[in-house]
Amino acid sequence: MADFPQADAVFEGGDMDCGSGLALLIRQEMLKLPVGGVLELRSREPTVQGDLPPWAAMTGHAYLGTEDVAEGSWRHFIRCGATPDADALEQDKAKARDYAWRARARSTAPREATVYARNFSWKLGQPASFEEKDAHPSAVEALLGALASDVMNGFATQCGQRGLGVDELEANVSGRLTNVLAHVAMEEGDPSFSKIELTVFVTSPAAGADLRTAFDETLRRSPLFATLQKACEATARIAVI
Repeated sequence: MADFPQADAVFEGGDMDCGSGLALLIRQEMLKLPVGGVLELRSREPTVQGDLPPWAAMTGHAYLGTEDVAEGSWRHFIRCGATPDADALEQDKAKARDYAWRARARSTAPREATVYARNFSWKLGQPASFEEKDAHPSAVEALLGALASDVMNGFATQCGQRGLGVDELEANVSGRLTNVLAHVAMEEGDPSFSKIELTVFVTSPAAGADLRTAFDETLRRSPLFATLQKACEATARIAVI
């Protein structure tokens, strides 16, 4: 096992990867260190080990190596090799604030659209469906599923950064439209969502109060929940089991 220097600061990266904002967070942590200071990054994301050496070389720091802590958990060490550039970080943060996510959709069959985003593609069906089975999920279901994924994965990240162990996670979500008959042109009215209810079930050895604090922070930082909460009665709760 390699001998690493005593870290001057420790940062919990949880399961974040460099593409989801971890690189910006590391740069922000490096601003707190003097030249020669060492940052210990704790992570549960395997891709970080491959991303750190080129990132360190590009930013003028020194990647010192990685230590396996346990199955699926690592400690990475970075030495501050140059005075961190606060102005450059602010420029990158400005670019992040102005970033626009893009997707396109193409009609590929009756009541079917193929959605393309980055290197992904998936099929969606009609806007809403009452059928028990369809060839593809409806747009309404896709939105609800995206919300559940957003909050559940965000909660896992919050727990990782706080050192809260999580054994199992699952989310249930349901939604009601104000008047679905307005959508199918049977009546005039409002076809928007009127109510969305989300429950995240977690099995964890951590204290319930700590998990709820992490969950509250997750909701505060969730892009989809924050947006939907402005548009309808959107509620979310955590159930510790």
